[in-house]
Formats: sequence, C-alpha cells, structure tokens
Amino acid sequence: MSLEGKVAVVTGATRGCGRAIAVELGRAGATVYVTGRTTRETRSPMQRPETIEETGELVEAAGGRAVVVRCDFTSVSDVDALRAQIESEVDGIDILVDDVWGGDMYFHFDAPYWETPLEDALKLTHNALDTHLIALHRLLPLVIARRGLVLEVTDGDNDDYVGAGFPYYLAKCGIRALGRALGAELKAYDCVGLAVTPGFLRSESMLDHFEVTEENWRDAVGKLAPVDFKISETPYLLARGVAALAQDPSVSRFAGQTLASWTLMKEYDYTDIDGDRPDFGRWITEVRHTDKDEATTPPDNFR
Repeated sequence: MSLEGKVAVVTGATRGCGRAIAVELGRAGATVYVTGRTTRETRSPMQRPETIEETGELVEAAGGRAVVVRCDFTSVSDVDALRAQIESEVDGIDILVDDVWGGDMYFHFDAPYWETPLEDALKLTHNALDTHLIALHRLLPLVIARRGLVLEVTDGDNDDYVGAGFPYYLAKCGIRALGRALGAELKAYDCVGLAVTPGFLRSESMLDHFEVTEENWRDAVGKLAPVDFKISETPYLLARGVAALAQDPSVSRFAGQTLASWTLMKEYDYTDIDGDRPDFGRWITEVRHTDKDEATTPPDNFR
C-alpha cells in the first residue's frame, strides 16, 4: 500500500522520533502536518537547534508533502488554530501521531523524588501528558471523520518501574494508558488507537549528551554511555514501523497495544537506516535482567 492521498499530523515533529516518523510517512506518500515549537525564528525552552522547517524539508526530500505549522501543544489556542487550518485545507486526518514530550529539562534520575524540585515534576507531567490530552480533544474529531489511526509515542512497552523517577514513570505509563483507552474507545468509530515505543534511542540530544555523532556513536559505549548503548537504534527504526502500521489494512489487530520498534521490525521485516536490526527487547530480557556480563556480551547476538 501507499499513503498517497492520506493526511498525517505529527506532534512533536521537531526532532527525534517525531521528525523521523514525519519523514517516513512522507516517504510513503502522505501529506504531513509537521508541528512543534522550535522554528528558525524562535526556540522552545528546550533550547535545541533542530527546527520544524528542517523536518519539513526532510519530508519533501523523501517525496512527501509537508505543511509546517508552529504549534505549542501546551496552548489550547495554538491547537485550536492548528485544527482550524487543517479543516480549511483538508477534510480530516488519516494518521495522528502524538509525540509531544518536552520533559528533558525536568526529570531527575539521580535523586529520590522527594529531594527533587516539585515544580520540575509538575512541569514534566504538564508537558508530557496535558499536551496529549489537548491534542486528542481537539484533533480526534478529524481522525474520526476519516476513520483513521492514532498512535501515542511513549518509552517502554510495559509498566515495569526501572528507576527513572516518579514523574517520568507516570508520564510514560500515562501514554501507554492512553493507547489502551484509545484502542477501546475508537473501535466504536471504526478507528484504531495504540501506543508505540523506541528502544535505546540515538536521538540528536542523546548523541550530544554522549558527545558523539551518528558516525562515531560506538565510541561512547562503556565510556560516557552505558554498555547497552551498543544495542541502540536511530529514530528511524520506530518511524519505519509507524509507516508500516499506517499502511497495514489489518492494523486493527493491534488496537490498544503498545508495540516496540523491535517488535515492529520483526513483524514487518525491515532494518534501521544503517542496515542494523537491534533487538533491544531481547537485550533487556536476556542480558540486563540476568547476571550476564553486559560488557562482554556480543551485540551481534541481538541483531
């Protein structure tokens, strides 16, 4: 199948998975509304250099049509304006990908929750959860009009607590809960809702954090980055799975689930853009949660 003639909206499309998903949906033929806060004129509080205009150019280069719209999903009026623009230009949304996050400045992994600033916890949950509720409230009617697909982007494919801090855990569990609820609620409207997650992500900010690039990322393993960074993936591993879901006529079989990049990779038989097939789920199960020595476990066993 192709997504020719389909309309997609990607929230949080400035960078990371949001950007890659927008590009892959465009590559499959969709018109993609590329939305986010950072433009060439204004930066978001995250102070990252990536812009929605750059994402739009990548969508166009991949063969899609990009409609770039600055939208702060913490602002109801911004989302109302986005909806009004979409309604004036097309008659609905076929694919809604809800990827807003905006919590990087506010999470604390290295201290007990009660010793961290409460204000940070509240800002994180506001940016990570309220934004999704606002987007869904305003945009779901346009999805229902086209009997479309809604994908919530989270971190992790289950609700096990891995010590990432209460607010972060609440946010990511909340997104998985939205995926379950959408799977149930949207069935009555002949729509499909679910959640998706990447593995250990080599996003722009993660590469910067570990002081490497996509070309030399392996140099960080066991140094600035933990050992399991060797089973990391680009944002395109998940993005290619999202594009495959959007083209799958039987996608309703996944309604309400949380699907991981490694699960989608095997389901639809594709690779990451570097030709790799990292199975971070197997690594978690067979190495991280056992007494195996991560440093000496060959990464090729999990590809």
